[in-house]
Amino acid sequence: MRFGNRVEAGRLLAEKLIAYQNHPNALVLGLPRGGVPVGFEIASMLHLPLDVFLVRKLGVPGHEELAMGAIASHGEPIFQSHIVQQLGLSLSAIEKVVSTQKMELQRRELLFRAKRAPLNLRDKVVIVVDDGLATGSTMLAALQAIKRHDPQRIIVAIPVASEDALMLVSHLADELICLMTPDNFYSVGAWYENFEQTSDDEVIYLLAKAEKYLSSKADG
Repeated sequence: MRFGNRVEAGRLLAEKLIAYQNHPNALVLGLPRGGVPVGFEIASMLHLPLDVFLVRKLGVPGHEELAMGAIASHGEPIFQSHIVQQLGLSLSAIEKVVSTQKMELQRRELLFRAKRAPLNLRDKVVIVVDDGLATGSTMLAALQAIKRHDPQRIIVAIPVASEDALMLVSHLADELICLMTPDNFYSVGAWYENFEQTSDDEVIYLLAKAEKYLSSKADG
């Protein structure tokens, strides 16, 4: 089985989250960029607010698709120590990657959050969404940062993940929903028919569309 695209994956996840439909204290957090289209479908079907939580993968220099760790907004970087040690990465090389990704986080903060109210996750039921987990580093960094906001409950909802990634993040989630954990995982994109990169413009559009949809529901 493969997902047609992120829209289909989000709709299938929403069916598993139906207990949270119209929940007065819940919201969906998409991890940009790929998690936002998935999160948009969940938020739309469950009639919940959609927002973003910014986090960046720390890719191995020269092999950026391989994550050696991740960093969330206003959080400390976390590392996959076995990858760092195995590749013998120097401190200067690691610091350069961290510095570059911090700048990208700042750029996305201005782009995605400049006109949005600060996140208030205290005592909220937070549904954290991405389009898939390979190493789990990005989700782990996000969850560690989200924990500091004192939410009531954290639900991680993902279409596909490796077994190792699920193990890595499971202790930080009150509930974990994953539709597929293939034995031969390979990569997140391998489990989608269409896995085109999500653009900044698409993220901005979906956030605005979700907000407009909720406003219309409230007015109606």
